[in-house]
Amino acid sequence: MTLTRRSLVALAASAVAFPVHATTPPVFERRGAAIRGYDPVAYFTEEKPVRGSRDIEVEWNGAVWRFASIENRSVFLSDPEKYAPKYGGYCAWAVANNYTASTDPDAWTIHEGRLYLNYSLRVRDQWLKDILGDIVRGDANWPAVLSN
Repeated sequence: MTLTRRSLVALAASAVAFPVHATTPPVFERRGAAIRGYDPVAYFTEEKPVRGSRDIEVEWNGAVWRFASIENRSVFLSDPEKYAPKYGGYCAWAVANNYTASTDPDAWTIHEGRLYLNYSLRVRDQWLKDILGDIVRGDANWPAVLSN
């Protein structure tokens, strides 16, 4: 059987029409930990990203979380929902636009007591242009976006 250009295009189109969906984990992990190993509490207490230690970690919500101090780990465990980044640490702008993307620990925002991460500083600038609208859309898409 000879495949023509038209049949190859039709075959490719049918593959796109029936995508296989894998469930995305509820927490974005890279380098073996949530937030690429950065301390989620430090964003609130030091107002900057601080690398956590492999010696001070805890498993929560299916992911490993690292901390710069034992105190920060204790603070996190007292209320993990407060300190964990919204949308499982996936890019908040991507979730608002109904998909998931990785994040850069330096591209962060705390808005109304919640930590939001973005793919890059440039994407964070987009996020900040309509943060309230993005949060409304992100909340509407989360967590269903994990199965897209």
